[in-house]
Amino acid sequence: MNAKIIGTGFYLPERILTNADLEKMVDTSDEWITRRVGIKERHIARDDEYASDMACIAASKAIKNSGLLPSDIDLVLCSTISAEMITPTVSCIVQKKLELVNSAAMDVNSACTGFVSSLIVAQQFIKSGTYKNVLIIGTDTLSKYTDYTDRSSCILFGDGAGAAVLTASEKGGVIGFEMGSDGSGGKHISIPNFKYTEEDIERRGGEKKRTFWMDGSEVFKFAVRIMAESSKRIVENAGFSIDEVDMIIPHQANVRIVDGAAKRLGIPKEKVFTNVERTGNMSSASVAVALAECVEKGLIKEGDKVVLVGFGGGLTWGSVLIEM
Repeated sequence: MNAKIIGTGFYLPERILTNADLEKMVDTSDEWITRRVGIKERHIARDDEYASDMACIAASKAIKNSGLLPSDIDLVLCSTISAEMITPTVSCIVQKKLELVNSAAMDVNSACTGFVSSLIVAQQFIKSGTYKNVLIIGTDTLSKYTDYTDRSSCILFGDGAGAAVLTASEKGGVIGFEMGSDGSGGKHISIPNFKYTEEDIERRGGEKKRTFWMDGSEVFKFAVRIMAESSKRIVENAGFSIDEVDMIIPHQANVRIVDGAAKRLGIPKEKVFTNVERTGNMSSASVAVALAECVEKGLIKEGDKVVLVGFGGGLTWGSVLIEM
């Protein structure tokens, strides 16, 4: 038995922050943002809208589209780095609000890799026979950690949530996967919580601000290399060629990273899905929302071979080859 996707759903907040809006907030321009990261707009959660709120909407849609009942879900895995509470976890809040009365619940934190990591964890539980139906969610409100005086980072991030329901299947499902990490590179992406180093404070203008910071050049080099290498490895290890893959859905960090990885793989742009120009980088939600959009728009169909690949803070990465 493998984990097969039988339902997806996503949610994007109503408020849209455009490049023109950012021009009024920080020293930047639409031309500079578009050339640098390829983003035109991003969705921003309301002040009273949190990761769990968005997760519930996306998850409810995924369950409905799967044809299952809430009581059929055995496990909820929620990936996020912006939970509004340390405890209860977002997964437990979702379990309560959606009345998933028969499910266990657990959060996963591997930053932007989180949704891919959750899918891999779900595969283990399903393959072992422990659970039959698993709900996985990627949800983040990075706008709540964004420093809107830092023009190098505030242009990047948006909010959103995506979800998928996986079930045990003898046909299709997960064919291959890879997870990896390099803790020595963790310094390149950081959000302080209780601990602040002198370097953290200096990066944040001499203040103890709980805001996102990233060394863009280091992350760029890592991301382009690891997304291409990991995607190629899992496909070849499964006995296929990259040409046999119908769609690659990468983490939506910025257009230059996605294009760079695609070039390394030698695949045409039409086989690589991007929505970053409309959503920005949504961390754990990026791959989840992109997957759900692909399904909704009919860009992937039953029997297609799809690669989901992500990278993120930690540093972490992961990729999954799945037959829809």
